[in-house]
Amino acid sequence: MIKIYNKKETTTQNIFLFSEDDWEQEKSNYPNTEHFFNGKKSEVFIKTDSNEINFFIGIGKDSKGFEIQAVAKKFANDYKKNLQVVPTSVHSKLGFDLTEEFVKGLFLGTYLYPFEKSHPFWQENFELYFENISEDEANNLAIKTEALCNGEFAGMEWLNKPANHKKVDQISKFLKSTSEKYGLNYKSLNREESIKEGLGAFVAVNQGSSQEASFTILEYKSEKENAKTIGLVGKCVLFDTGGISIKGSANLHYMKSDMGGASAVIGALITASELKLPVNIIAILPITDNAVSEKAYLPSDVITAYNGKTIEVLDTDAEGRMTLADGLSYLSKNYETDVLIDLATLTGSSVRMFGYTCGAYFSNNDDLKKSLEKSADKTNQRIWNLPLWDVWKDDFTSDVADFKNISMKPFGDCIVAAKFLEQFIEGHQNWAHLDIAGVAFGNVGYAKDKAATGYGVQLLLDFIENYN
Repeated sequence: MIKIYNKKETTTQNIFLFSEDDWEQEKSNYPNTEHFFNGKKSEVFIKTDSNEINFFIGIGKDSKGFEIQAVAKKFANDYKKNLQVVPTSVHSKLGFDLTEEFVKGLFLGTYLYPFEKSHPFWQENFELYFENISEDEANNLAIKTEALCNGEFAGMEWLNKPANHKKVDQISKFLKSTSEKYGLNYKSLNREESIKEGLGAFVAVNQGSSQEASFTILEYKSEKENAKTIGLVGKCVLFDTGGISIKGSANLHYMKSDMGGASAVIGALITASELKLPVNIIAILPITDNAVSEKAYLPSDVITAYNGKTIEVLDTDAEGRMTLADGLSYLSKNYETDVLIDLATLTGSSVRMFGYTCGAYFSNNDDLKKSLEKSADKTNQRIWNLPLWDVWKDDFTSDVADFKNISMKPFGDCIVAAKFLEQFIEGHQNWAHLDIAGVAFGNVGYAKDKAATGYGVQLLLDFIENYN
């Protein structure tokens, strides 16, 4: 449990936050320290004596909230072996909003895989004290930070798990117990039930697997009357071999990360539930892997999706859009939502376009675009808008079905994929698709190799909290 209070007279461990300008004004109070510390971003100096340990942390010049959070995350991770499990005072001139970002960063920076609360910050005797916030603010900040960590870490944990610890029955068990814990409505359709329901595109991907399908629906219902309802669909391909259109062996182990959209949805849903946010959320996770077997779907197969549209399969490695197609149309046909958002580690095209800097996104609603961009910029979980022009639809029109599942042209696949998904939203007027292939899994401070970044959770939460 996170413990935050508004003041303590003396503590043996202290954290001092200095901007470069603050340090210029106050460095005379710390003789000789200016030789080692200047207040630059993420600069740390440790000063000790017989009674105290003081951490001086630089936050740079005019840093934004997400930059303060990043500084705190790096500090928590880098100095986990130096921090003592004792009451700790934080001294700064930051206002409450930036203090909140600093605290979030401190605790988000404790993540390691597999996550155990071994970091000093999670121990019983660790307490944080601030002079610049009230007791109520301190208590609310503790609750909010812990809820964020519980959600984001849960999603990251599943994304980081190796394939043999990330089976359909294992994640389904977790989602069912999570639903019981937070009072969510839980429903799961196995392969036979999915066939009966008409989820043809989802079943096509699953049919080559030795694992059971789990088309999962999770519902969080707010206590607020007439609350807005947000629909979320997260790509949840637990491991992607590419199917019959098999991927090359280079970096194939990274395909355990192909559920990055689902991990963002899981994280946001857990945090929203824990905080009892005044919105309704309906989340769909079409859970499967994409395997190679004698039963696997084949290039040239024609599949009938949930909404009755037919799809000619040209590439079985374009499986994510197949599962999302049924997820989107099922949600649109069976539930009324004010906004519909899907997230997916969908295309290498988005990575080639934006690298590891931002996600590609598409939307049919200008107000939704503005809201998502505002949340993305605030959280530094950035997105960049690309067009949904009808001309792209010509590239996946089929001779033997309504659509092909890819274009055969060697460019623009993230746009083609988005335009393809648009055919399955059933006319929803407030939809956005986020292709987060380059940002959900990558270089992180807590691991030597690529690992889960937590991308999408804070973006979704900020959007949900401000949606009205």
